[in-house]
Amino acid sequence: MMTTQEVKRKLTVILSADVKGYSRLMGADEEGTLRTLTAYREIMAMFIQQHQGRVVNAPGDALLAEFESVVDAVKSAVEIQRELTKRNAKLPIDRRMEYRIGINLGDVMVEGESIYGDGVNIAARLESLANAGGICISGTAFDQVEGKLGLGYEYLGQQTVKNITKPVRVYRVLMEPGTFAPTEIIEQHIQFCTTSDGIKLAYSTAGEGPPLVKVANWLSHLELFWVSPVTRHWCRELSKHNLFVMYDGRGTGLSDWNVKSISPETWVHDLETVVDSISLNQFILLGISQGGPTAIAYTVRHPEKVSHLILYGAFAKGWAKRGLSQDYIEERRALAKLTEIGWGRDNPVYRQIFTSMFMPEATPEHMRSFNELQRMSTSPELAAKFWVEFGNIDVLELLPQVKLPTLVLHSRNDAVIPFESGRQLAASISGARFIPLESKNHLLLESEPAWRQFVAEIHGFVGV
Repeated sequence: MMTTQEVKRKLTVILSADVKGYSRLMGADEEGTLRTLTAYREIMAMFIQQHQGRVVNAPGDALLAEFESVVDAVKSAVEIQRELTKRNAKLPIDRRMEYRIGINLGDVMVEGESIYGDGVNIAARLESLANAGGICISGTAFDQVEGKLGLGYEYLGQQTVKNITKPVRVYRVLMEPGTFAPTEIIEQHIQFCTTSDGIKLAYSTAGEGPPLVKVANWLSHLELFWVSPVTRHWCRELSKHNLFVMYDGRGTGLSDWNVKSISPETWVHDLETVVDSISLNQFILLGISQGGPTAIAYTVRHPEKVSHLILYGAFAKGWAKRGLSQDYIEERRALAKLTEIGWGRDNPVYRQIFTSMFMPEATPEHMRSFNELQRMSTSPELAAKFWVEFGNIDVLELLPQVKLPTLVLHSRNDAVIPFESGRQLAASISGARFIPLESKNHLLLESEPAWRQFVAEIHGFVGV
């Protein structure tokens, strides 16, 4: 064991990698997973050596390597991911082995061939922030590689990571040819408006192009949405080609929490107030989850305002109106009570129940962020009230009155809003296009193929 006198230190570049969903792969097919792991590990070692790096350790599905140059480390990581992407394309979707890679330039302690310390820990935390098949690098690494490889880098902000005292600047490496993103987050402009019943609503605008308005959800906080790994990819993508407008509804985020009335009617009124405050003549309207019924009601009232209607994970009838079994109704009522007790608290039992419904494929980082989003979005009492009101929604009779281009998308294995609810929307709106998404998540994660399909379908639908 090292003593204080024996500790040696050096500045080095650390690459940390692991497989997303490794336990699931092993549970499904141990021998096949081990064969793929062995083959992929050999590929990674080859690229690491080609770029003057060395593998320090490779326990289980993880791999730790070091380089003398940040440029060499990033080159190696990009070539690894591109090669593994090609090989994964030949495998069934559920057997693909996708690595996440983190790279950091930092100080480490050295003992023999091993390296230790915060420099290594930060690389491992960066890896957990990366998408499957992606690469994240620290600010210290970015400062050395910027402008030297013809790659794009997307700034993800200052991230607080486990067991590291100071926040870490994080950048995502954009590997697709010709893909570049600004190294700063698109600026959103937050303003306030007031409803006719005196509620102050916070709304924001970001980006340029045809206006796209997102209806408010109960999980809503204008500032957190741009930095949370649960929602930031939605903000970035929706503001890329459009003037993206979103707002915190009454009782949520930066809007007034001291509210007397919360109902489907007040949600439509909130949307009307925001749209009128910005003086939008016509716009694309996006309704996600319970924002969908609000979008439908608004469209029927103001058909001249909406050019395109997009509904994702939405429904026409709430859980109390679908004619479901009494056991199911009681289960949903119990969730309302559980929400009031556990909302936003560091309660692992509650978090597991809630997160497993909304994001069954979430990483620990997503879970932590989701928990923080709960705390900041609204109070436990209001969250429970929202949940009950969602059950009472019924806009089924309005669907035939929607007479404009409509796109309906729904995750096939959504545990929050049944797939049948999305199918019912599309079948009841004349000319609506229905897109099933192969996902278990109600909130699509940036790393999953369903997210990329979602983005492509929206771009095709609105013509960008």
